[in-house]
Amino acid sequence: MIVRNVIVIGDVMLDVTVKPMDHIAPTSDTPSRVRLNRGGSAANVAEALARSGHHVTYVGACGDDLASQLFEDTLRRVGVDVALERTETTTGVVVAVVDAAGQRAMLTDRGANSKLGIEHVKEQLERPFDHLHVSGYTLLDPRTIDVGRIALAAAQELGRSTSVDVCSAAPLVAMSPALFLEAARGASMLFANEEEALVLTSCAEVVEAVHRLSLDFNEVIVTLGEHGARARRDGVDYSVTSSSADVIDTTGAGDAATGAYLAVRLRDGSVDDALDAAMMNASEVVKGLGSRGQSRI
Repeated sequence: MIVRNVIVIGDVMLDVTVKPMDHIAPTSDTPSRVRLNRGGSAANVAEALARSGHHVTYVGACGDDLASQLFEDTLRRVGVDVALERTETTTGVVVAVVDAAGQRAMLTDRGANSKLGIEHVKEQLERPFDHLHVSGYTLLDPRTIDVGRIALAAAQELGRSTSVDVCSAAPLVAMSPALFLEAARGASMLFANEEEALVLTSCAEVVEAVHRLSLDFNEVIVTLGEHGARARRDGVDYSVTSSSADVIDTTGAGDAATGAYLAVRLRDGSVDDALDAAMMNASEVVKGLGSRGQSRI
């Protein structure tokens, strides 16, 4: 089995997932299911890669607190090496409020993630590695966009493959798609969901958006929720249907798909096989509450 050394740069987050069991009472109590887990979009990708057998090092910034310890311990338990830059700022926290359809609204405090320094990242890039994956959140934050851009350029100069996951549409609109694309340009692969792909390209439909993005990225993968996913590589289009049935919470499904897809492609597997693995992994996550899908309700 081919095993790659992968460096993942992303956020260090504590996830608080809330699924109200009734209409929210604005000034009183609302019965809810609440779960506390290790968060971080790119950390979910790292876990999927490690579970598939690749050697993964996770790079990020955190506070010196219980949240960072939970984050680190959880990743190490699944075989991910962790290289965190400790800061005086508290570790990031995201609260996900999940509706009856499994869709979520995210309330985010990035905390120490905005303090990630380029020297810490450069130190990790001195290790032998085959692939670099950069979370879109790193590029979407004006305080760390240069860290992500420099890391991608350094990996590309070394001849390593690279990938970027867009991660979130709202901050993408706020920063401007053109600025994000400029920071990510040159990456071997671009991952996005449908909304992000449409925002990036100003296209009206996803097939056109995938084609437009393929002009700048060799391999483009766009997840479509219940409609599966599309990909384009070397001028060839690919698609797959979703294998999800019971959906409790979609949080982390895209991350799971990205990690599974990358795991197959880094072993030189086909795009079709990678898409199938992505849908299978995502279908497991949506069965549970939280970004890692472990908590059933």
